[in-house]
Amino acid sequence: MEFGIFVPQGWRFDLVGIDPSDHWRVMNALAQSADDGPWASLWVYDHFHTTPVPSAEATHEAWTLMAAFAAATDRVRLGQMCTCMGYRNPAYLAKVAATVDAISGGRAEMGIGGGWYEHEWKAYGYGFPPIAERLGRLREGVEIMHQAWTTGEATLSGKYYEVDGAIVQPKPLQPGGIPLWIAGGGEKVTLKIAAKYASYTNFGGSLEEFDHKSEVLSGHCETLGRDAGEITRSTNFNTIVAETEAEADERLAAVVARLRPHVGDERADAIEADYRSSDGFGTPEQIVERLRERADHGLGYAIHYFPEAAYDTSGISLFEREVIPHL
Repeated sequence: MEFGIFVPQGWRFDLVGIDPSDHWRVMNALAQSADDGPWASLWVYDHFHTTPVPSAEATHEAWTLMAAFAAATDRVRLGQMCTCMGYRNPAYLAKVAATVDAISGGRAEMGIGGGWYEHEWKAYGYGFPPIAERLGRLREGVEIMHQAWTTGEATLSGKYYEVDGAIVQPKPLQPGGIPLWIAGGGEKVTLKIAAKYASYTNFGGSLEEFDHKSEVLSGHCETLGRDAGEITRSTNFNTIVAETEAEADERLAAVVARLRPHVGDERADAIEADYRSSDGFGTPEQIVERLRERADHGLGYAIHYFPEAAYDTSGISLFEREVIPHL
């Protein structure tokens, strides 16, 4: 199993209380630590407003951070979970990503999805089209990026996008283009797109749900004549780890207390419950056991979000010492 780590960028109220002038210092230090550590990749979210409620708290833009991390790190791969297709023209996005790949020496990943945060869409003037249109844009956009990265230009007369000889030179340094992570578990469209183009998928749920999505993906691959084993399945985990269960409870209480003034009691309680149910919550032994079971069901890549990261890195250090080596 490979491991990725999210760098806090503010979207989940994970930089509150830190002066904006210090945000890059905090994010860059965490990126440097990931680069020096056992992590295969670092990740950010592609959002403009905080969640679960929009606020004036900082949220730093994903692809700007990609370029900065590309220049500031040497080894670790760089991804977004996940880029919203509707936020940028796909030919432009292909160009941006190819430049990041060049800056990084061939370490870019492309996490891509249809988008879901309605308030954010509308606030930025993108409307909020029905899911069928968002997925249609995803399908066409992935085709444009694939063309651009494999041939150096893209032409598509689609329902949603029209590009005519869009030149993307230089192409990405990576042979075959930047790996595509198709995020989401939609069975009729998203997983079908993944079966055709993805190097990785990203979906979660219970083990039963994970197994079902994997079976659907395999069915689409069979229809297309592709080996499903070529596609690595990944899942994101909210992670709070401690030496004892009591300490894990204390860490969680501190996280929720920091969030409560910003999200309100109802949402704070829901966030607490979500963390408690995560396979990434508990002692190292508990987390190893759960992730090992996930691996037995075909999980090949685990991406971890540590809500304490900007304030306390001891949980990350514990995870690096006591979880990753066992998996």
